[in-house]
Amino acid sequence: MSTAPNRVALAALPFREFVALIAALMAMNALAIDAMLPALPAIGAELGVEGNARQWVVTAYLLGLGVGQIVYGTLADRFGRRPVLLWALGGYVVFSGVAAISASFPLLLAARVLQGLASAGARVVAVSIVRDCYSGRAMARVMSLAFIVFLAVPMFAPALGQFILLFASWRWIFGILGIAGLAVTIWTLVRLPETMHAEDRRPITVKDTAEAFRLVLTDRCSIGYTLAQTVLAGGLFGFIGSVQQIFFDIFHEPKLFPTMFAAIAGTMAIASYTNSRIVERFGTRRVSHSALLGFLFFATVHLAFALSGHETIWSFAVLQALMMGCFGLTMGNFGAMAMEPLGHVAGTASSVQGCVSTVGGALIGFLISQSFNGTTLPLTLGFAISALVGLAIVLATERGRLFRPQMVPAG
Repeated sequence: MSTAPNRVALAALPFREFVALIAALMAMNALAIDAMLPALPAIGAELGVEGNARQWVVTAYLLGLGVGQIVYGTLADRFGRRPVLLWALGGYVVFSGVAAISASFPLLLAARVLQGLASAGARVVAVSIVRDCYSGRAMARVMSLAFIVFLAVPMFAPALGQFILLFASWRWIFGILGIAGLAVTIWTLVRLPETMHAEDRRPITVKDTAEAFRLVLTDRCSIGYTLAQTVLAGGLFGFIGSVQQIFFDIFHEPKLFPTMFAAIAGTMAIASYTNSRIVERFGTRRVSHSALLGFLFFATVHLAFALSGHETIWSFAVLQALMMGCFGLTMGNFGAMAMEPLGHVAGTASSVQGCVSTVGGALIGFLISQSFNGTTLPLTLGFAISALVGLAIVLATERGRLFRPQMVPAG
């Protein structure tokens, strides 16, 4: 299938720039999450918070990000992608500034929730824009290419946060987020055209909104792969929430944290790039189902290491990297398959699916990370359970048949 846009002319935005902008919109979330990790001890010390409670800095943002997505799709389907995206980006810049000047932990958490609520618009509209322009395996390729940058950000975000801490307060991390958000806002304002046709805009009515929600929540492929994404994201968010404590408190290697984190995240970026090269040849199901089985295998091996008491910083990093590689081959394809039957309600579909997977994943991840007890066992057990439940959901969605060929719609 050709990777040329299906209906929307993007002559003013070449393919590579289109992918780069979508990646930048998606990467804002990763930057807002992962750049915080090295700063959690400093934030806790200044604002009087200790231990696992510091994880709320991450979780508050994720909850805002998840809940906010439920409204943006409807707004984007009514008013178009561009104006909704610009308002969301503006909010991200403003609330990054509020977080930077917060004088108390509750105020910081409130700013993080609002920052996540604003950032949700970038996530929803970015996926809707891709669905406006591509479908099927071509959409999966675009999402995978964007996902490479999205996953490259976590490789460098903790190092960026730690670098800022060498010269300035943790507050400047939020300042950098605001500056980055402003740059993306200007890029969008200057370069991105409206991708939604005027005749496709849907009025905001209770009946139409309810019908769109019904389509998203009753389509077998949509809800099945959304739930599978949710449980796998739960393992990832559990890792993000507890990884700083694992490197600082278990392995006592805070200086290695940015490097190890980058290496682990790097396998996701490599896997996502690999997916972009092979998905059109082998299909989303064959690639993602194979990766899911690999994810379960490595999670089980990692759990065995933790249970046996033989976990080291190297076994942790290697097995975590292997799982993240499988994760990179899975999530983009799951998202594309969940969206595929819903092109006529892409905005609402992206909202509902994003809300479910992010809020659900954040809550699962919070349970995992809050179980941190000075060992890696809660995290490895969380990953193994997430992988097993994810496989069960995919089997139910596919009626027990993995790897079946995907039907590709005509261009």
